[in-house]
Amino acid sequence: MRRQPFGRTGPTVPVIGQGTWYLDEGEPTVAAAALRRGLDVGMSHVDTAEMYGEAEPLIAEAIGDRRDEVFLVSKVLPGHASRRGTVEACERSLKRLRTDRLDCYLLHWRGPHPLEETFAAFEDLVRAGKILSWGVSNFDADDLDEALAVAGPDRIACNQVLYHLEERAIEHSVLPWCRRHGVAVVAYSPFGHDSFPGPATPGGRVLAEIAESHDATPRQVALAALTRGDGVLTIPKASSPAHAAENAGGGSLTLSEAEFARIDAAFPRGPEPRQLPML
Repeated sequence: MRRQPFGRTGPTVPVIGQGTWYLDEGEPTVAAAALRRGLDVGMSHVDTAEMYGEAEPLIAEAIGDRRDEVFLVSKVLPGHASRRGTVEACERSLKRLRTDRLDCYLLHWRGPHPLEETFAAFEDLVRAGKILSWGVSNFDADDLDEALAVAGPDRIACNQVLYHLEERAIEHSVLPWCRRHGVAVVAYSPFGHDSFPGPATPGGRVLAEIAESHDATPRQVALAALTRGDGVLTIPKASSPAHAAENAGGGSLTLSEAEFARIDAAFPRGPEPRQLPML
């Protein structure tokens, strides 16, 4: 499994992690088994949020006494992100996750509270040892400019954003900004939202042909393509242990420049949108 730094001053983490959005909608025992299998095959970065229903307690059950293996991330809802509200939300997440600290804590998206308040709360939590780093999610380049002005250099660990082969908007401004400033990019929904290109589509055929030449799967090819560059990580959700193992395989798959060129031609990034897409 390839690894990338989590921000300029953070640890290295596997390029493929584990997302947990909608995890609580499946059978809990299967979901927990998928998370544990993910840890077994090297996907130690586990991402969740207070918004994700019962995902946090499920993660607590799944990781059990393996907490020290996990790079654990959660998020505060924008409506809770005042200085006091952020601290209280973090403490609730810690309780649900049955842990004493988060490796990173994110503002889920821009909301009504000033960034100064939210970031001050993050720094309070760092000093208290309840979080080890912090970052943002769904921030466009102009949001990141504002965040940097408030936080100063080397404080924002990551920006978690929507990124998949059919939605490459971040490549215009957000990804270059993050690389310039040492901010990790964490791609959520890397297979799209129930919209992964099927084998009958032109793009799906390209993925299938490349996958066949590597004894891999189209989803593994997609993950390898998304994480090809510096500072890009991704957090697919797995619905079963077998799916978790498949996802992990994308982190060790090496594609050629010619294969990347075929993928880029099949999935052009398109023009830069006026607003950053998000789910």
